[in-house]
Amino acid sequence: MLINTNCQLSETIKSMKNLKSIAAAFVILVASAFTTANSINWKIADGYSIKFTSKDPSGVFTKFRGDIVFDEHNLSASKFDVAVDVSSINTGNGMKNKKAKGETFFDVERYPEIKFTSNKFSKAVAGYEVKGILDMHGVKKEITIPFTFINNTFAGSFVVNRLDYNVGPEKGMAGHAAKELKIEISVPVTKQ
Repeated sequence: MLINTNCQLSETIKSMKNLKSIAAAFVILVASAFTTANSINWKIADGYSIKFTSKDPSGVFTKFRGDIVFDEHNLSASKFDVAVDVSSINTGNGMKNKKAKGETFFDVERYPEIKFTSNKFSKAVAGYEVKGILDMHGVKKEITIPFTFINNTFAGSFVVNRLDYNVGPEKGMAGHAAKELKIEISVPVTKQ
């Protein structure tokens, strides 16, 4: 009789442990769903700046759009899917603008946008880093962009070699344009 009672007690303890495991798994599942559901959607505000600098040329793109999801506490749920309107290029020189939009360089008719789509965020020493695909002039390459997020403003800079994206020639008169351009981004956002 005592052996039978011990067996029943042992089975009851095992059942309780299984219930605790199931309950713990349920709590983790609900918590992760809640965390993903609480990722923060941001709307691009006025006052953004997309600058490019080199010895020649330098300028800005004045039209920028996209979807931004970013949560400092949940980087795995964050996402950048943004695009620059190439026809909005402004070098401060009408002739350079026309040349930049033409077939020799950006070829706006065929490639109207420069796009960036993120695939991984990580914490960095001075802010964050985002890896993703930069799609420019029909060429897609993975890049890493370091950035900060302070006072609801994303800010970062990185260098792009235009030849990696087949933008402009390497030789001839047009080949004198700088091959590497520093891109500086400042994007204020508001919560949606």
